[in-house]
Amino acid sequence: MATITTQDGVEIFYKDWGSGQPIVFSHGWPLSADDWDTQMMFFLNHGYRVIAHDRRGHGRSSQVGGGHDMDHYAGDLAALTTHLDLRNAVHIGHSTGGGEVARYVARHGKGRVAKAVLISSVPPLMVQTPANPGGLPKTVFDDFQAQVATNRAQFYLDLPTGPFYGFNRPGAKSIEGVIRNWWRQGMMGGIKAHYDGIVAFSQTDFTDDLKAIDVPALVMHGEDDQIVPFADSGPLSAKLLKNSKTKFYPGFPHGMPTTEAATINADLLAFIRS
Repeated sequence: MATITTQDGVEIFYKDWGSGQPIVFSHGWPLSADDWDTQMMFFLNHGYRVIAHDRRGHGRSSQVGGGHDMDHYAGDLAALTTHLDLRNAVHIGHSTGGGEVARYVARHGKGRVAKAVLISSVPPLMVQTPANPGGLPKTVFDDFQAQVATNRAQFYLDLPTGPFYGFNRPGAKSIEGVIRNWWRQGMMGGIKAHYDGIVAFSQTDFTDDLKAIDVPALVMHGEDDQIVPFADSGPLSAKLLKNSKTKFYPGFPHGMPTTEAATINADLLAFIRS
């Protein structure tokens, strides 16, 4: 397995395939680099170098007890891009990975990043605060933590079976393999990382990160996202970015890179080539 070791001793697993312009993928909570399988193969076959890592505490990376916050996530990504000496890279993040990409590009990406993409992403801020009245109440995320702490195996079945992919919508056709693969990835990771990660993705304010990003950025979001609600995420992020384009999709769910891969991959390719 290909790994790097961070300055604080965390082993980060990564995949690095192909040649050409690098595309770096950052996965969502509580998954792994495997969640990008469809995109990795698609862009590899279009002549790109594709890289994806397991966030600390997730997948095949070290199940450490600490450092499960956006500063460490972005720092780990910076360690990987430095190790691989990536230049002219396109960074694509889904959900929590979008927050990781925003913080990485803002703080570490100067001279290395060509473009950024935020898909169904948590920025600018998920939790409800006086300054962010449209956010979700903190009790929503407290409940997430309670379910992870007490019975995450069941919770990790309930999420993909229901709201993550929109399989709970009337007329939706559930895909058993997708559900099982989500569960498999979730259960590979460490419970402490997943528990702490809920605070990281819900309470981190990315406003300053978004304002600092000056490379071309694409914001993609499904308008039927039941995990990261559309109105208080994608459109607000696009307004904060200096140089943004948007692709918003009526009826698409949070997990649209998987269930709507043909559409998402084509739109990503068009943006990268533009």
